[in-house]
Amino acid sequence: MTKRENLAGALLCSGYPYRQRQHLNAQLDMTRALLAEAEDIRRTGSAALDLAYVAAGRLDGYFETGLKPWDMAAGCLLVREAAGKVCDFAGREGMPASGNLVAGNHFVTAAMVKVISAHATPALLAP
Repeated sequence: MTKRENLAGALLCSGYPYRQRQHLNAQLDMTRALLAEAEDIRRTGSAALDLAYVAAGRLDGYFETGLKPWDMAAGCLLVREAAGKVCDFAGREGMPASGNLVAGNHFVTAAMVKVISAHATPALLAP
């Protein structure tokens, strides 16, 4: 887990909802807003790998919409065991039933939630 205290210089990662295209515009707005504050955003195509990289400190934060439990369960455990935080787009802690996930250290996650929640639709903020 990184020690970064805000989004300045942060290397984030994400994925895009290929089966939930109705959320694509909102996620692109989130991405644009996060890029205004962070250093860059990467995409590997694997939520499990992205979360493992966050836990290992290779990446500072992660966000994605529409994940299934099997996409995020192991990665969420890794992030928590590395003293990180996982929550939904409204900042509610735990592995979200909505599948809308934010992860990182406590500072980066809080900063990401602030940006993401400002651009999320009501459907993306629902539990």
